[in-house]
Amino acid sequence: MIPLFKVAMAPDAPGRVSEVLGSGRLEHGPKVVEFEKALALRLGNPRVLAVNCGTSGLHLAFSMVADPDRFPATVQPPGGAGGPGEVLSTPLTFEATNWPILAHGLRVRWVDVDPATLTIDLDDLAAKISPATRAIVVVHWLGYPVDLNRLREIVDRAEEAHGFRPVVIEDCAQAWGATYRGAPLGNHGNVCVYSFGAIKVLTAGSGGLIVLPDDDLHRRARLRRWLGIERQADRVHGDYDVAEWGYRFPMNDISAAIGLSNLEIVDGLLARTRRNAAFYDKELSGIAGVEHTERADDREPSFWAYPLKVADRASFMRKMADAGIMTSVISRRNDAHSCVAAAREELPGLDGVHDRVVYVPVGWWLSEEERAHIADTIRSGW
Repeated sequence: MIPLFKVAMAPDAPGRVSEVLGSGRLEHGPKVVEFEKALALRLGNPRVLAVNCGTSGLHLAFSMVADPDRFPATVQPPGGAGGPGEVLSTPLTFEATNWPILAHGLRVRWVDVDPATLTIDLDDLAAKISPATRAIVVVHWLGYPVDLNRLREIVDRAEEAHGFRPVVIEDCAQAWGATYRGAPLGNHGNVCVYSFGAIKVLTAGSGGLIVLPDDDLHRRARLRRWLGIERQADRVHGDYDVAEWGYRFPMNDISAAIGLSNLEIVDGLLARTRRNAAFYDKELSGIAGVEHTERADDREPSFWAYPLKVADRASFMRKMADAGIMTSVISRRNDAHSCVAAAREELPGLDGVHDRVVYVPVGWWLSEEERAHIADTIRSGW
C-alpha cells in the first residue's frame, strides 16, 4: 500500500539521541535550547518556545486569551472579560485545534470554509466578528497559507469598530516550510503554533513550537510553559514566587535531538514533495469528476497531503484502495461532534464540499513510478 503519510528520519538521528541518553539531561536541556535557536533562525523570529506537542502550544495560547486581565490593554474587550469570550474558528481541521478553546472556558463560534481553498472563509469571518470576539483561529490546512494580509485588514477594521483587537492564532501544524509572500509563517504579527509530530513535515518524534509576536507574550508563555516558574532563577532554597500559574509543557532533549537532525534534511524533503504536487497539478487536470483546490501565486504550500474534490468519494476511495493506494478524509468536521452541538450553525461552503474532499499521497517518499500509478489510477475512473 502506498502510504498517505510516512515518518522522515535523518540518518544521524539515532546517534544524536544516543548522545542525549548518555548525557544525563533527558528532559528540557541544552538540546532544546539549541533546537529553539535553529528554529528561530529559520523562521526569522527569535520569540519561539519548543513544547511537548503542538496541542500544548495551543493550550498556552488560549490560556492567555482566556485571561484578559493579564492581556495587553489593546486586546481587552471593553469592560473587561464580560463572561466567556468567543473564539471564531474553522471546523475543517483536526480536533486538536478547537478543543483547547473549550478547555479554557472560551466559546467557539464556527466560521464557514472557502470551498475553493478549504481554508477559512474570510468574508464569513469578517461578518461574524463582534464585541464578544476574543480571538480568531485560522488553520493553514494541508500547509496552504491563509491570506494573512486580508486577515490583518479584517482585524484592523474590528479594532476600529469595537475598540479592541482580537488575538489571531495561526495553526501551522501542517505548514512547516510554507511561506506567505516570501516569508515563513510566524512573521506576520500573530501567535503561531507548529506541530513536530511523527508524521508532520518536520518531525521531532513528538513536539511543537509556539511563536510569539512580541517580547511580553514570549516572556509570559515561557513562564506558563513550566508551571509559572522562572527556570533560570536560583530555586535551591525555595525562595521564589509564581506570579502566573502554568503547565508542564516543555520539549525534552530527546525530541530536540531528533528535530535538529531532521531540520537538516527537511528542505530537500519539501522540494521533492512540491515536485510531486506539480506533477499532480498537470497530470490530474481535465479529468471528469475531479476538481482541484485553488492556490494563489503569493503562497508556497508545504503540501502535507494533496486535496481533491471528487464525485462519489466512497467509490473513489475503494478504487484507490484496490490499486494499493491509501487515501483518507483525515478529519471529521469538528462541528459535527456532539460536545459542540450547541454551537452548530449553517455553513453552506463546508456543507457543499465536505463530502467530496479526499486526500491522496504526495510526500517525499513517492517514487516517480508510484506517483504515475496514482495519476493513472485516477484517470482510469471509478
